[in-house]
Amino acid sequence: MSRIALATAREALPLDDDLPPLIEAFAGEAVAACWDDAAVDWSRFDLVLLRSTWDYVPRLGEFLDWCERVAAQTRLLNPPALVRWNTDKHYLADLAARGLATVPSHFLEPGRNGAADLQGLVATLPSDEFVVKPAVGAGSKDAQRYRRRQIQTAMRRADVLLQDGRSVLVQPYLDQVDTAGETALMFFDGEFSHAIRKGPLLRLDEGPTAQLFAPEEITARTPTPAEQALATRVVAAIPGGAPLYARVDLLRAADGSPCVLELELTEPSLFFPFGPGSARRYAAAARRRLD
Repeated sequence: MSRIALATAREALPLDDDLPPLIEAFAGEAVAACWDDAAVDWSRFDLVLLRSTWDYVPRLGEFLDWCERVAAQTRLLNPPALVRWNTDKHYLADLAARGLATVPSHFLEPGRNGAADLQGLVATLPSDEFVVKPAVGAGSKDAQRYRRRQIQTAMRRADVLLQDGRSVLVQPYLDQVDTAGETALMFFDGEFSHAIRKGPLLRLDEGPTAQLFAPEEITARTPTPAEQALATRVVAAIPGGAPLYARVDLLRAADGSPCVLELELTEPSLFFPFGPGSARRYAAAARRRLD
């Protein structure tokens, strides 16, 4: 009997490039299972790993309840409290409060801010371009890039999110991403494993990403010492200590220094095909948690 479940989603099963190398690394100990499949008895597993539950965003409450139920029956990693914290990008404010360099992040809140507040906020940003995205979101879904002259369009988009009861995250667009891309660093049990480069995801006038996730251009990358140092500090600042897995996504500010775009602790792609031996390192870390 398989001891480990890799929680995924039906739509994600054919898209998750991490599943095949991870199943191979677990050598018969792991099987993929859809998180919302009522026929799955999660208590029969010794460990449930969140892998590609990428459809949770419009069902966040249901997903968090599921995490709590599974954690009451067996061991869920990453654990529910950390997942709850990480599925809302207000965590960026927590990281900034700890003195960690993040992409400047501003929030509009349902019932407290109107979309018109976006205009005054954008006027304070240092760049002509900015990004509007939901505070609860994944895979760049519903995120969009604007110029200042498109403020009326951006306000309408923000109003849709606010009227739907969703907090809105507003960030300056750091244009070094157009040439340098993003750097994503993977950590297992607090130890750096490997890194990749993502090409720029958000393009002007394309509209918000409507798919499960935006198509990504991925290559292997060696992080700079400054990137690795910041990512290591971020992982050390995670509430409760270093989790089984973490991905730190970094951009470069105008002066070239790294800053945190996102900290992925719930269901991140870990890009095993771009890190030789990384799936085995992840599996070994998971087995240590079992022991």
